[in-house]
Amino acid sequence: MNGPPSPASARLPWDIHPALTEDRLRICARMLVNARRDALAMASYELGDDPWSVGCRAFAFGRNRLARAASSGSFNWLGVLDESNHFVFLIEDVPVRFYRGLADEPSVRTLRRHEEEASQLSLAIGEEEAEGLVFRIAVETGEAGRVERVVFLALRGDEGDAECFWPIPLEMPAEERPEGSVQLRLLPDDGYEDPGRKGTAIGTRDTGRRMPAPRAGRGGGSLPGN
Repeated sequence: MNGPPSPASARLPWDIHPALTEDRLRICARMLVNARRDALAMASYELGDDPWSVGCRAFAFGRNRLARAASSGSFNWLGVLDESNHFVFLIEDVPVRFYRGLADEPSVRTLRRHEEEASQLSLAIGEEEAEGLVFRIAVETGEAGRVERVVFLALRGDEGDAECFWPIPLEMPAEERPEGSVQLRLLPDDGYEDPGRKGTAIGTRDTGRRMPAPRAGRGGGSLPGN
């Protein structure tokens, strides 16, 4: 995507498809934020970890969080289309991928559509509307590797023209304290324990049910989500 977002990028995700609600995108974004948090917490730089290996782990953790959440049944709108390193998840029937990188500089790899993703998007929004279109979630990080911003993108064509550029809020709506001051609440964790602390936080979904604690999974590396 070249230059600033176009006026068309002022469209909101739910204007493109009603399944792409703010609450659902917040939940997905928070899973990805927590996945990178855990990858950073587990990094052992003295043993050879570096930004690439942490990125691989963050991608694998993010993929695993989304896949487990989908299979748990606690998020009945969440699914998985492609479990491979090309990982594609579903919000209802809308395919979405995530990557680490700048939202306004998607790579050729980020813009690439595989046949299954393209076919699914055509079913979800119609063949004409889906032509050349991809939905991506960009996870932007700072020098220390921590997440600074998460952006939902609707990109079209080989140049990645942005039809939607929406930074996903990572905070819950403000609450009024008794004194009248405003306090922002962070989104709760999605049901997984932080490696650095005990206890499991409560996940959220449309109906407010709790997400179960994770089952023991299989290890394995992956490629960074770029």
